[in-house]
Amino acid sequence: MPQPRTSQICLQDTPFYHCVSRCVRRSFLCGVDDYSGQSYEHRRGWVEDRLLFLTSVLAIDVCAYAVMSNHVHVVLHVNAEQAQAWSDEEVINRWHRLHKGTLLTQMFARGDTLTQGQLLTLDETIVEYRRRLHDISWLMRDLNEYIAREANKEDDCTGRFWEGRFKSQALLDESAVLACMAYVDLNPIRAKIAKTPETSKHTSIQKRTQAIKQNNNQPQQLMPFVGNHKGNMAQGIAFSLKDYCELVDATGRIIREDKRGYINPTQSPILKRLGLDDEQWLTLSTEFEQHFCYAAGGEIMMNQFKRHTGHQRLRGMGKARKLLQPA
Repeated sequence: MPQPRTSQICLQDTPFYHCVSRCVRRSFLCGVDDYSGQSYEHRRGWVEDRLLFLTSVLAIDVCAYAVMSNHVHVVLHVNAEQAQAWSDEEVINRWHRLHKGTLLTQMFARGDTLTQGQLLTLDETIVEYRRRLHDISWLMRDLNEYIAREANKEDDCTGRFWEGRFKSQALLDESAVLACMAYVDLNPIRAKIAKTPETSKHTSIQKRTQAIKQNNNQPQQLMPFVGNHKGNMAQGIAFSLKDYCELVDATGRIIREDKRGYINPTQSPILKRLGLDDEQWLTLSTEFEQHFCYAAGGEIMMNQFKRHTGHQRLRGMGKARKLLQPA
């Protein structure tokens, strides 16, 4: 039975979430339809552009993404503090970049004089807009609705394009975040539509490697890697970008049905910091969705999330003990 979104997203426990949207009715998001022979490859650009535009407006960062033939993976970071710090004017201006707003918000944006009663109503609207601007459900809604309209227009049809609900997984600790990011970045390689991470079109790992090649350390549209933990460090992913790219590349090279493989003769620095061995990492980075449902992380974090969200049990607790405990 589907769970309410409040039991899947709890910012008290983590700001990191893995979300997946899948198409219905044999719809093709992109790629080539073997049945009709029609190519939908151009739709990959629609999804990537819209996703990165939305995160430039909302207080939500993209850590990783992969646009596949009939589904989209994203790893998101919710920055609630950023949304709370925005002025009322900033909130309304950002919301108007996505939606028309109300008559009162349009009057406010134009600088019209409002009555006391109108100002009270406006304040309530701003509170709601501020909440929506760091709400994952609103991001996924604005992404999926836009793509569905464009695809239906192109296909000259009506009706659902996406499944009714997107899948959401809370990533409760560093190990879960890094493993899920690698899992997402390596999706095209597992699907055999790309041979290396840097040639995986419309993925975050390709965007990161392109930035490195162009001597830009970090792509502006993605949440940055900020290196090892330090006091008063900038907000970002607390690992080295170089280490992460090397780890994803090494993992991608050994994804073969006939070979379990290994990472390196000497373990990757990231794996040492996470306390994971090679076998744990390979299982996590290639089978992440198989083992976890609504949340992923160490056993203590899983139990804490379970209490806060009112779950009686969480699938994946056994795997948390086995895969996300120090080796």
